[in-house]
Amino acid sequence: MKNLLVTGYRAHELGIFNRKHPGIGYIKKAITAKLVPLVEEGVEWVITPGQYGVDWWACEAVIELKKRYPQLKLSILTAFSNPEEKWNEDKQEHYREILRDVDYYGTVSKQPYSGVWQFTARDDLLLRKTDGILLVYDEDAGEGSPKYFKEKALRKNANGEYRYIGIGSEEIQSIADEHEYPAFE
Repeated sequence: MKNLLVTGYRAHELGIFNRKHPGIGYIKKAITAKLVPLVEEGVEWVITPGQYGVDWWACEAVIELKKRYPQLKLSILTAFSNPEEKWNEDKQEHYREILRDVDYYGTVSKQPYSGVWQFTARDDLLLRKTDGILLVYDEDAGEGSPKYFKEKALRKNANGEYRYIGIGSEEIQSIADEHEYPAFE
């Protein structure tokens, strides 16, 4: 596997409304824990849709990992141009910080948002251009936007042509518990 799609919940779907939320660190640790062996097995590109939430936290995790694995590349492929234009200034600045460390940035549709078809086209392209997906999603915790990625990825996985790797709430909770109650040595 050379190209890995990483995505999941949007921040608001997790009840996260600011950058200081402690859950973000646990999600990034869970993503990093899954990414390290994949990079060591040969993943070269991590690609995200670049939406605010798991996509951004995955980007931050990859940016950190690039210090240890300089061959690792990061890409954001958005559904439409200027997705950040209606965000507040703090969110826009954070996005610009992430974009500084991205190796490739592209848009599926060169026009501003005009319809849900742009998301469908983006998702289809991301699934075509990647060999597997790392998805932060747990339907037991409630459905959300990652549901559609999961359904499409599992269809490809059933054909034996796509790898599906999930991160559920139990894994993230386990990391949070370890942080809260570190093991005695």
